[in-house]
Amino acid sequence: MAGAEGAGDLVAERAQSLTEDDYHALCEATDAAILDGGGFGWVKPQGRTVLERYFRGVMLVPERSLFVVRQNGTIVGSAQLVRPPRNNEAQAMGAGLMHFHVAPYARRLGLGGLLLDEIVQCARAMGYQFLNLDVRESQVAAIALFRSRGFEQWGTHPVYALVDSRICRGLYFVKRLQEQSRLTHYAAPSPRPDTGNPDSMTPRSLTLYPAIDLKDGACVRLRRGEMDDATVYSNDPGAQARAWCEAGFRWLHVVDLNGAFAGRSANTDAVRQIVANATVPVQLGGGLRDMDGIAAWLEAGVTRVILGSVAVKNPDLVREACQAFPGRIVAGIDARQGRVATEGWAEVSDMQATELGLRMQDAGVAAIIFTEITRDGMLEGLDLEQTAQLANTVSVPVIASGGVGSSGHLAALKRVAEEAPGIEGVVVGRALYDGRISPAEALRILA
Repeated sequence: MAGAEGAGDLVAERAQSLTEDDYHALCEATDAAILDGGGFGWVKPQGRTVLERYFRGVMLVPERSLFVVRQNGTIVGSAQLVRPPRNNEAQAMGAGLMHFHVAPYARRLGLGGLLLDEIVQCARAMGYQFLNLDVRESQVAAIALFRSRGFEQWGTHPVYALVDSRICRGLYFVKRLQEQSRLTHYAAPSPRPDTGNPDSMTPRSLTLYPAIDLKDGACVRLRRGEMDDATVYSNDPGAQARAWCEAGFRWLHVVDLNGAFAGRSANTDAVRQIVANATVPVQLGGGLRDMDGIAAWLEAGVTRVILGSVAVKNPDLVREACQAFPGRIVAGIDARQGRVATEGWAEVSDMQATELGLRMQDAGVAAIIFTEITRDGMLEGLDLEQTAQLANTVSVPVIASGGVGSSGHLAALKRVAEEAPGIEGVVVGRALYDGRISPAEALRILA
């Protein structure tokens, strides 16, 4: 992300690798921030040897992502996005922001906001619902920045830190990253008689992804994935994107159908129209088979890319993409009666969907979209059994797809999601276009 004019070249980015000069600048900026009294747990400067060893270790920890901010190419600040470990399922919806600092000699240039915005965008793209942080009460400028970016204070720690023999209070903040996230405050339940039945879980909101499937530049829907059985709904993809955004949807799900069959992007102009007109994140699938294609669309404004056939045929590419673009790679698993289909659903392999799901989880994908092809476009309901089985097998979010035809189908998914909490959302296409379900009704059911 680029910075403001007049202050040189300002850039915030996730650090994929660091040069020796980068480590030197990073350690210098960190020590300067420590001397100034903020941004790190240390209260005294540590010197380059200690700090470089520390940052090299951070780069090796899978659950930590180091973000840096540069002025004219030189690192002048950093922060860390901390993801919960896989065994912390109860807190998997939130990530943490730690060790946020900009060197005092590079302040008042907007670098803090630049760095914070980049981290928030990345955490949102990873699918996290909340971003948590805590900060010393004495760090007034940082607190003002966090509040200006929508962080809400929820608590205070009276004995947070000991600095220069003085006790410092700490403030705790949280920011909702997805619009459907709801901040609720815990209240002790009222006593009630034991009925012998377990307490029901509080319903979770699910994300609805309206589908924009592209064939020959038009928005269409297929039946059972057959290209010869397509219904055209709009010849203006950009207008369709605006319509779904105005209806209240918070994501758009776009598939380049020609690209899926050809093995390369085909509806380029249509996708660009969608990205240009969308006011919400866009995820794109269809025909993405190499790093150049993946990088090109992410740089063009697509938030997440969906890798389907290549997940089966070139899993090393998926792993490479996940490492290069953490939180921005989604696996699309399409199946016919449990067996994975590829090449625009034209070929069926012997691999089971759950097996591929586990492989994609290990590769580092941010989510999995599961489609039962025999139901896609038929309006007869989702394959809830297979979807729940996959969601209960993997630890990454699962998005259901294929067959939604009524509000009852969405309600059924919502009930199943209570027993399969890995289900994060659902893709809906034909039922929305045909008016069988209104956007308002669908969003209400899944809220």
